[in-house]
Amino acid sequence: MTIQNPATATAPAATGTRAGTTTRSLLTCAVVASPLWAAVSLIQAAGRDGFDITRHPLSALSNGSLGWLQIANFVVAGLLLAIGATGLRRTLHGTPGSTWAPRLVRISGIGMIAAGLFVMDPVDGFPAGAPDNQAATLTWHSYAHFAAGSVTFTSLIAACYVLGRHFGNLGHRGYAIASRVAGTTLLLGNGWAMSGGKAGTLTLAVGAITAMLTISVIANRYRRNH
Repeated sequence: MTIQNPATATAPAATGTRAGTTTRSLLTCAVVASPLWAAVSLIQAAGRDGFDITRHPLSALSNGSLGWLQIANFVVAGLLLAIGATGLRRTLHGTPGSTWAPRLVRISGIGMIAAGLFVMDPVDGFPAGAPDNQAATLTWHSYAHFAAGSVTFTSLIAACYVLGRHFGNLGHRGYAIASRVAGTTLLLGNGWAMSGGKAGTLTLAVGAITAMLTISVIANRYRRNH
């Protein structure tokens, strides 16, 4: 008869508990990232002098004396998304979309970090004292910002559609529809903004926030299960 060491007997359970706790912590990063970014951005949009969300993109808040706040907002939210993607990878493992959904979320987080570090030029009279018209030539960091933004939006849209397929295959119709609607909202909002449509900066903000918050809701769903 073999007597098992009590410490050894509890080791697998302890290891499983630690893994679950780590996964929950990673998912918490993904849960917090989007509402944090949205709240900080919208509070500034409402309070910064001269800012008009129907004329100015939320990225423009990175300019001016308080610009550091939006820069930090982009970087912190991007880091949280990139870290949280690992939690999604763990919890989606072995299911449809388990490879690309977390990968796309991580790419969007990295894109947000870059968008924060490369500040766009002042635009349309914001911040106060800036020219009313777009400059004929953009600075290199403004081009870099727009490139990073394109990466962020494209990966977010794709992540939402991949998650829509994920939930569709699992039979979770509500989450499948919500994910696809979120991706479409950002796709149309960004397309309208890029085409120069009226209040395009507003439609872009609505689309980006909708897609990001959907990622947070999904991460929270899986976090509750760990």
